[in-house]
Amino acid sequence: MSRIWADPTTSRKLTRVTDGDHPRFPLLLPPDTADLGPTDRDDVRAALEGADAVADLGTDLAATLAWVTSVNRPRSLAATWELLASVAARDVAAARILEPHLDARAILDEAAAAGIAPDVDPRGSWGVFAAEGPGVRLTATQDAGTWTLHGTKPWCSLAADLDRALVTAWVDDEHRQLFALDLRDPAVSARSGPWHARGLDRVVSAPIDVDGAVGVPVGDPGWYLRRPGFAHGGVGVAACWWGGAVPLRDALAAAAAGERADQLSRVHLGRADVALWAARAVLVETATVFDAGGAASEGLRANRARTLVADAVETAIAEAAHALGPGPLVADEAHARRIADLQVYVRQHHADRDLARIGADVAAGDTAW
Repeated sequence: MSRIWADPTTSRKLTRVTDGDHPRFPLLLPPDTADLGPTDRDDVRAALEGADAVADLGTDLAATLAWVTSVNRPRSLAATWELLASVAARDVAAARILEPHLDARAILDEAAAAGIAPDVDPRGSWGVFAAEGPGVRLTATQDAGTWTLHGTKPWCSLAADLDRALVTAWVDDEHRQLFALDLRDPAVSARSGPWHARGLDRVVSAPIDVDGAVGVPVGDPGWYLRRPGFAHGGVGVAACWWGGAVPLRDALAAAAAGERADQLSRVHLGRADVALWAARAVLVETATVFDAGGAASEGLRANRARTLVADAVETAIAEAAHALGPGPLVADEAHARRIADLQVYVRQHHADRDLARIGADVAAGDTAW
């Protein structure tokens, strides 16, 4: 079923595929891809069926978190990114909630594979809190074999609603270490803000204050950043961005196919389509390379992929704005929320700073394609 809105600037009628008419599965990978084995394919399909059963996916936080904890993490990156992209096409906030949960479970599995066996209960909902901010710091100290955490950690998404999180804390002036933290511990206090976001408004990302909570170490200092999965997780976020932008292409296609569509509407569609098509190709290639293991220049490859995807998403947002006008932004709740959510989410990309990092790697002699 399509939703129809009036464009107040031209009195045209525009149609758009609603969030109820979900994109096909697979969304990201080719339909006949060999990268999805039977188990992964079944896990992704089951997760998406579960998402479709949540009446207010992404807005009903309790129901969305209950679904998140039921999802089996696919073993391949290709399948994981397929799942994330397909969820984001349904609802951006739902993907924003699912991605760190899957990332935390992947980190714990990666630790186990590396011979690190943290004594933690993997059940429940998880987050990953690794951001730093000016004027605040989370520190970890060890006494008689027990690590305790003290201080403030910024940008802790859904800390008041999750069960546990993997957090980075400073163990000395120069090194950070990863710890598993029980967010239900009375020594952990999640702030309610500031969070004045119009996009991702339910995914509150505010500081936590920690006063002596026990942290379970996951790897030695620096392991969190050294592991290959650090680069992999960053591209998983980009897969969410990409999937969240695909319905904008659908909206542009519906407008360009309308009875009164003009050449410009097709230009807007073409520009968004090419950008998202190129980003899709990069995500598929990156998943293939990373899944094969032992890839050189993983950090550079990940930063290139994230940058290209972020640019494609911002292109799609701009083309949708130019082609569709203000109508859907004021009259279609799902479209307006998708735009607002994407604009906040894609700011996890560091824009010119990431380009500078790429340039520094290439200038230093890392020219691998």
